[in-house]
Amino acid sequence: MKTPAQGYRVAVVGASSLLGKELVNVLGERHFPFSRLVTFSDEEDEPELPILDLSEGPPTSAVDENVPASELDYAFVAARSRRMPDFLDPSQAAYQAESGCIVIDLATGALAEERAAPGVALPRRVVSAPFLDRAFPPPAETGGGAPVYVSARPATIILSSLLLRLGARFPLKSAVAHAFASVSEIGSHAIEELQKQTVNLLSFQKIPRKIFGAQLAFNLLSRPSGTSGGELLAHENVLRTQLQQYLRGRVPVPAVRLLQAPVFHSIAVSLFVETREPVAPEKAGEALQGERIELRRRSQDSPTPVEVAGSDGILVDSVTADPQHPTGLWIWAVADNLRLAAVNAVEIAESLRP
Repeated sequence: MKTPAQGYRVAVVGASSLLGKELVNVLGERHFPFSRLVTFSDEEDEPELPILDLSEGPPTSAVDENVPASELDYAFVAARSRRMPDFLDPSQAAYQAESGCIVIDLATGALAEERAAPGVALPRRVVSAPFLDRAFPPPAETGGGAPVYVSARPATIILSSLLLRLGARFPLKSAVAHAFASVSEIGSHAIEELQKQTVNLLSFQKIPRKIFGAQLAFNLLSRPSGTSGGELLAHENVLRTQLQQYLRGRVPVPAVRLLQAPVFHSIAVSLFVETREPVAPEKAGEALQGERIELRRRSQDSPTPVEVAGSDGILVDSVTADPQHPTGLWIWAVADNLRLAAVNAVEIAESLRP
């Protein structure tokens, strides 16, 4: 691996996706020291991003699918892609990360274990949220070999932040969460369909239903039946798996449901927590405050997904006691899903720099 002074060689798979674009923006905004940025994408309706080699003058416009891992220091996987570079193919021996290239998967499922060829050993997958890892060090990982770092999904980051901070002060009994996903989790095609549904409904025209299989505009779906239906279920399963792996017995793993909201960007979470002893909502709010979290006072308006657009933080409403359950607390939180995911992935890379 090169040193920061020399500049790192970085690849972004799925660079033309919504998350990929946000990731490239965050790399620039945080002045991540790269000398070369190689991008891969297969989205027909999005322009290709070039290979940027800052050590050799102006950037070129070619995209090289055969860049070997030995020529890269970091590889971010921001979306599933049919044009996956060879060194990320589980059927290839190079996938075992022997080259020294650090792979950071933004929880896309593109490197899922079921894609591995028989007899090919996969690297261990480490779910990470660096700002949380610093405050609440996770149990040590077991197993050898170079890992693939998995950037925790936004809902995982939000729920883990709330539960770990609350659990550090008060013993927890159980938790239940509903996460309201925006259509940006699916991609630009989903944003386009929601926009057309909204416009067509207001003009009394037929609405498109290919992505969602039903009307999502001015509505809420628990189980979309269109092309996005399987994707929402896959995201929900990833969320459950990540929470199990990341929390690992430190606090109760919440029961979770992921719902499709008629929102273009951001994510909202409603969390119900039962403590073992009654806790005043004000005390619970004090426990939640910390890095990346901003708590609203009861005298202020409740935070909304619109407010967090472009923000790295998590807005949390004042904690509310459940009137029917003496040990029950309600917590509402919102965050910019794309921004939070991209910043977390880049922070993983920053934390691994020599």
